[in-house]
Amino acid sequence: MRTAVRLDIKGGIAEVVLVQAKRGNPLDENLCGDLCDVANECSENPGVRAVLIRADGKYFSVGADLKWFGRDRVSLPLMLKRANSKLHMAIARFVRADAPVVIAIHALVVGGMTALTAMADFALAGTSAKFYAAYNLVGFAPDGAGTYFIPRRVGSRKAAEFLMLNQTWTAEEAARNGLITRVVPDDRLLEEARSLVEEIAGGPTITFGETKRLLMSYTDQPMETQMELEAQAIARCAHTDDCWNAIQAVMHKKPIEFKGR
Repeated sequence: MRTAVRLDIKGGIAEVVLVQAKRGNPLDENLCGDLCDVANECSENPGVRAVLIRADGKYFSVGADLKWFGRDRVSLPLMLKRANSKLHMAIARFVRADAPVVIAIHALVVGGMTALTAMADFALAGTSAKFYAAYNLVGFAPDGAGTYFIPRRVGSRKAAEFLMLNQTWTAEEAARNGLITRVVPDDRLLEEARSLVEEIAGGPTITFGETKRLLMSYTDQPMETQMELEAQAIARCAHTDDCWNAIQAVMHKKPIEFKGR
């Protein structure tokens, strides 16, 4: 039974909620395991066309649970590897799945949750949000694909400053640096995030998945290879009902309705 994360699926939208509000939604093996579980479920459910990640409570997440980490020095490396194996699998599942991921951030976001923010396809933050690197404070290197996604969002120089100097960015700074998509008023954060995921859930899901994966490879491939990946992806899109029906709708001046297949 999941105790750190709740998953609600309705109308093509999977809402992933961090629910340990009294503890500040800390990153520990329990939370990592629950995230992995729901990511697997979302990636295997063909009805999921968009994912919203949000959190209950005063903070989005206070980051690593130092009380848990600090109880046994000998076991700490093994504990970290066990937790990371689950967190990293969760991230891989969300990233490789077709359904785009939206994250709605409020208040404090620390450590690995800044990496989770960078992982999301769309990141909305309330005006109260603050993003704190935190890793170096306790002698940790980044995890959670932070060294993969944060440089892709903000650039390598800004990423080095943020991660190595333990910077804290306000929501406005995070938006200016490219870590998040946009800032919205705190009292409208959930409304705006749900509106966005509803819009995404009404789109061509398989096409979104192909686009996500192309955006993952653009920094690693020669131009010719990336163009071939694009050619293969667009051909796969052409096999879908959504693609064919949309072409016909545009040709005959009819409304376009995507079914996600």
